[in-house]
Amino acid sequence: MKIQRRQSVVLVPYPFQGHVTPMLQLGSILHSQGFSVIVAHTEYNAPNYSNHPEFFFHSMNDGLQGIDMSFPSLENIYDMNENCKVPLRDYLVRMMEEEEEEEEEEEEDARGEQLACIIYDNVMFFVDEVATQLRLPSIVLRTFIPEPVLEFCRAMSDIGSSVATIWNTMQDLENSMLLCLQGHYKVPFFPIGPFHKMAPLASSTSILQEDNSCIEWLDRQAPNSVVYVSLGSLVRIDDKELIETAWGLANSEQPFLWVIRPGSISGFQWAEALPDGFERMIGERGRIVKWAPQKQVLAHPAVAGFFTHCGWNSTLESICEEVPLICRPLFADQLVNARYLSQIYKVGFELEVIERTVIEKTVRKLMISEEGKDLKKRVVEMKQNIVVGMLADSSSHKNLNDLVAFISSLPTRRAPPTPVVGAIMSSNHIPSKCIIES
Repeated sequence: MKIQRRQSVVLVPYPFQGHVTPMLQLGSILHSQGFSVIVAHTEYNAPNYSNHPEFFFHSMNDGLQGIDMSFPSLENIYDMNENCKVPLRDYLVRMMEEEEEEEEEEEEDARGEQLACIIYDNVMFFVDEVATQLRLPSIVLRTFIPEPVLEFCRAMSDIGSSVATIWNTMQDLENSMLLCLQGHYKVPFFPIGPFHKMAPLASSTSILQEDNSCIEWLDRQAPNSVVYVSLGSLVRIDDKELIETAWGLANSEQPFLWVIRPGSISGFQWAEALPDGFERMIGERGRIVKWAPQKQVLAHPAVAGFFTHCGWNSTLESICEEVPLICRPLFADQLVNARYLSQIYKVGFELEVIERTVIEKTVRKLMISEEGKDLKKRVVEMKQNIVVGMLADSSSHKNLNDLVAFISSLPTRRAPPTPVVGAIMSSNHIPSKCIIES
């Protein structure tokens, strides 16, 4: 269902890969449904504009210059939220005033667009205060499961005021859980995932520079022979774990593509903590890169397993390409996701101990054992269920149509009086709000 009148949505992503990716994917989905998409982002980790020519972008002064945000503290997150309040508010006020001027002049060549709502990552919780003051409907994009970090989630969003929830999952994949949660929250649900498959554009959402040469290396490998190793964009491990992982992969005698992100090893710049002569010893059987085009890698016919931190984006991308997993969770929703993958969906093996012999045996079990073949069968079945749920008349598309109608029906509003410069005032008004879960 296409909207009849051009409306715009403002997206405010949290500036880290696992949060930027679903936000931009959601933007592509909404753009395909007729919305104009504006991305209001921090100066830190700004998205690549050239990858998304269909979007408009606005940069906000985040006050993070000179601060190490490679693994942000709660203090850094709160400071960023405080610093971005006025820049976002001023930008939105200008947008609203321009809309009113166009309406009053009734110009034939005016854009004819109206700001429908703001969609923001729940870590960027300052947006709720800005939206409340400006009487703008707001929608929250939540990129991890709340239970393991409940208290922090409560600080980031007020679940009690939500009027709907949107999920980066699908009804057929998690129906019983969604029904249980819907009974708890008693609001409409819109499961429209997987975002990366529902988004019509294949533009890269990566903040880091992708090393595409690893695809050429994969082209030289046998089908279903490679284990892909990546612990995501934020995880940091120590040199002991790096060494144990290195020997586990080497001793497994299986080909591997390993992403070691710069700054991801505590106390080291990159991979200098690897055992002396390691890359020379493994030769062509292994490839180490700083960052990889993950969706392409997982879709490659040579890849048969994914050694992962179990972030939800990575989890969905792996299942959608029929790739079983080795689960190495570290924090937040990764712990819950790993248990579901290994104990409920049974499409992954969880690493309980980070030790070279355990890693070696787990890799071999995934790649060449009968248990590994069983995992492959189950992940193929999960993928087939996802495909069915994404057909034109199935659940995700129906829910997307309902979501478009929901956003389009949000009430119009007028720009509020210009406030005192630099001040963000509280208000008793509670805006229309959603939560998007991914």
